[in-house]
Amino acid sequence: MLVIALALLSIAYGSTVIPLGDVLNAFTHAAGLSDLKTTIPIERIVVDLRLPRVILAICVGAGLGIVGAMLQTVTRNDLADPFLFGLSSGAAAGAVSVISIFGDRFGIWTLPIAAFSGGMLAAIIVLLLVRRVQGQGPERMILAGLAVSFLFAALTNYMVFSGDQRAAHSVLFWTLGGLGLARWENLPLALLGLAAILIHALYNHRNLDAFLAGENTAESLGVRVNRTRNTVFIVCAFSTAIFVSVAGVIGFVGLMIPHIARRFAGQLHAGLILTCALLGAMLILLSDLAARLLLAPQELPIGIVTSSVGAFFVVTLLLRKRSG
Repeated sequence: MLVIALALLSIAYGSTVIPLGDVLNAFTHAAGLSDLKTTIPIERIVVDLRLPRVILAICVGAGLGIVGAMLQTVTRNDLADPFLFGLSSGAAAGAVSVISIFGDRFGIWTLPIAAFSGGMLAAIIVLLLVRRVQGQGPERMILAGLAVSFLFAALTNYMVFSGDQRAAHSVLFWTLGGLGLARWENLPLALLGLAAILIHALYNHRNLDAFLAGENTAESLGVRVNRTRNTVFIVCAFSTAIFVSVAGVIGFVGLMIPHIARRFAGQLHAGLILTCALLGAMLILLSDLAARLLLAPQELPIGIVTSSVGAFFVVTLLLRKRSG
């Protein structure tokens, strides 16, 4: 219910405030359930602009929350999230290459294709680095991810300064995340990313639970630890690349949400995954609403809001562990 309430508020409020009655009338008229007409501009804002934006926010928030929970489990690292493994940096580098250097080659799909390709390339490089060293423990995956993250971040900065300087503002806004690209045409892509990570997580929730007891115990229970970790990493990379391709780089969601969700759902993954999905969707809806209202009619990048909340969360987490 909270997700639905936030979704309605996100549709009603923005640079133009629309009464909730008009929002509901626009929905029912667009669905053919009512003859009550709202004005054409209001119906277009509600159905064609804000509703896709809300659906994209739910998909991205839910998906990043699940990604964070799975990465934290298989690496046994409380600070694991897509940023730590270079997935977001790789996708950002792919998108920036289009914005600042290569230009629009495939129409509206150019940016999503480039971002997705960059994210998957980063994941492949991380896995190849891990395979080149002895042992495939989580520590090596984290170190490889950090190296790849810095590499792609440096590449992104180089492209920004060496490319078309007129595109710098667009690059900055995109690398800080935003839902301005939400359209009915690209929502199936976001839904695919959410479906992939959600189905995989729920199908393998018992294997993920086994990781909680340690890798040796998981092996004794029949879980192929390295194979499971690599598979989880690939699926997380796939979904993260999709989310970044349609919403830019939105930080700290994958880090914060699993910690909050564990307070409500506990450690076992069947309930934890669904709770992460709900809380992640709520966080992005709230953050997007704040991003549109704080400097209205100007829109802040949503990453500024989530990073601000995330910084406060990490400090609180560190202080609580110290006092504990």
